[in-house]
Amino acid sequence: MMRGELTNSESMKRHTSWRAGGNADKCYRPRDLDDLRTFLAELPAGEQIEVVGLGSNLLVRDGGIRGTVILMHKALDKVREEDGLIHAEAGVACAKVARFSASHGWRGAEFLAGIPGTIGGALAMNAGCYGGETWKIVEKVESLGRDGVVHVRCPEEYRIGYRSVSAPEKEWFVSAWFRLVPGMGGMEEIRTMLKKRIASQPLGLPNAGSVFRNPEGDYAARLIESCGLKGRTIGGAMVSPKHANFIVNTGNAKASDIESLIGLVQETVLRDTGITLEREVRIIGEAA
Repeated sequence: MMRGELTNSESMKRHTSWRAGGNADKCYRPRDLDDLRTFLAELPAGEQIEVVGLGSNLLVRDGGIRGTVILMHKALDKVREEDGLIHAEAGVACAKVARFSASHGWRGAEFLAGIPGTIGGALAMNAGCYGGETWKIVEKVESLGRDGVVHVRCPEEYRIGYRSVSAPEKEWFVSAWFRLVPGMGGMEEIRTMLKKRIASQPLGLPNAGSVFRNPEGDYAARLIESCGLKGRTIGGAMVSPKHANFIVNTGNAKASDIESLIGLVQETVLRDTGITLEREVRIIGEAA
């Protein structure tokens, strides 16, 4: 028997940090891992499934999502020490894992405080900042198959790159164990990092963090700024004047505004510099 919360025609604006996009046919917030396994087993075999954490690296098109969205944040949200490792479920905010680790005398996870998403999302894209990357501290992960089977896998089973992870099809990360080193001072490093983030990023407006991956040997923000794109707008979407690799929702942006602006930035940078910017954000759903 399902124990979680199921809603129909759920607005994805509520579940994405850009605060834009259409509705999902169904959304399910599981109570725990066993509940999620039960829910998956009861879905039709061909049901389209999207898994969403904080929606901080995600654009949902205005036509919404057919099928079912599984909401992990505030569902799989436990973090604890276990046999000298830090075990965190996929729905835990990265910043919470950073603070938990530092407050328990562990170093190495401080960079997670600068990632505005969940552990599941960080695992799926090898998120990183301030010199740290998620998979550099992963000891092993727990994944859930479409068939409801839970797997424990080691990093060697994945192809891991810069902001990319090749995972088995129809499996989703549900937790990870992180190997850190003993040490104090992590909370102070986190505070310093967050001050830097506040000073350099447009956190006062809805955004999805860095939109583009940094090309090898360069920075996406530098390239975008060099093309005169800071402050460029399409509808309610704007290239942030504060940080050129951020696109912000100025208040009434449609997902189509944001997607069009992403395309404009890519086209302009390619034309002016010869460099192709690759998206860091995921775009899903149907056009209106």
